[in-house]
Amino acid sequence: MISAGAQEVSAPEGSLATRRRPALIAHVIPTLRVAGLENVVARLTDRLRAGFRHVVVTPAGDGPMRARFPEDVPVIAMAEQHRPDRWNAFRMARLFRALRPDIVHSRNWSCVDAIIGARLAGVPIVIHSEHGREASDPEGRNRVRRIGRRMLSPMVSQFVTVSRDLSRWLIEDIGVPRRKVLSICNGVDTQRFGPAGRQAARAALGLGPEHVVIGTVGRLDPVKDQVGLLKAFSQLPDDSRTLLLIVGDGPCRQDLEAAVDALGLRERVRLLGERNDVPAVLSAMDVFVLCSVGEGISNTILEAMATGLPVVATRVGGNPELVTDGSTGFLVEARSPAALATSLRRYLDDPTLLAKQGRAARDHTEAEFSLERMVGAYERLYGRLLDERARR
Repeated sequence: MISAGAQEVSAPEGSLATRRRPALIAHVIPTLRVAGLENVVARLTDRLRAGFRHVVVTPAGDGPMRARFPEDVPVIAMAEQHRPDRWNAFRMARLFRALRPDIVHSRNWSCVDAIIGARLAGVPIVIHSEHGREASDPEGRNRVRRIGRRMLSPMVSQFVTVSRDLSRWLIEDIGVPRRKVLSICNGVDTQRFGPAGRQAARAALGLGPEHVVIGTVGRLDPVKDQVGLLKAFSQLPDDSRTLLLIVGDGPCRQDLEAAVDALGLRERVRLLGERNDVPAVLSAMDVFVLCSVGEGISNTILEAMATGLPVVATRVGGNPELVTDGSTGFLVEARSPAALATSLRRYLDDPTLLAKQGRAARDHTEAEFSLERMVGAYERLYGRLLDERARR
């Protein structure tokens, strides 16, 4: 028997959900690698405590993300059981019968087996979230997956998206009823990510006040198009004071290293790999870039804005919902190194623009994208669904 054990906690009166035992939520996430979606769930399980218990399940193997979840939140990696065959939904059902969750909350296509498994196990509430699309299908046009999502729709109590763009896609392209779709934008910890500590952070990376630092943070994956960023950077003036930092690791690392050499950028580009000090690395930058070819809502954009950085991002997915073109940064077309270089050159030509847009980005993040706002939205969602279930 698998137990998620936690102490019951009292909660304020006011709803059926808060007067019952703490509800157990089984969060099903794609992997335990360090990535945006997984970090959102880690923050949620850490902050949403009163009236709720959590367990995290992944169809993949173990990974470094496990250490980021609270100690009292069990993490179950099913890799040895979860194989590419038709029986995964039954394996999920077996697990859910043991866990007996009140809610199963799955995320993205790789976790849809959990929807069927939850219903087979008799789980009363099933939520499915869309956090973004894969590099192989950045516009969500894969026919099999579209049909699959449409067929699974009746089994889902509530769909949640992290952007209005994804909500539109589910409703208009997939055919999910509008009443079943809710958008909850990701939130950022504006205490952890902030403009303080810039001088120390730059010194730790060997950067001086004369350097203009362009940077990006994210998995080195084709969907992030860091090669396009390198091509754009190569079009900027050849000045040793202008540097590019690329933070993260992934399957494209060797391709990026080859591109750095081919473009003659070895002295001006640093591939920093996976870092545990991302807030400090961000505070060492002057401008942040995200040139994805597809995106849900980017946590790294939010973190950069909270740090007080202007952001240059591609006009895809939820990016335009975060970056106000000309105010907190610039939006450019995807797969266009020339357009990206043009926007970056504006900062080099007018350094005052960096400070002006950086302040606006920080203010906008504090007002609209706080972590507390996100956690509160999920708390209301879970509470509403539990209340509705209790009234039946």
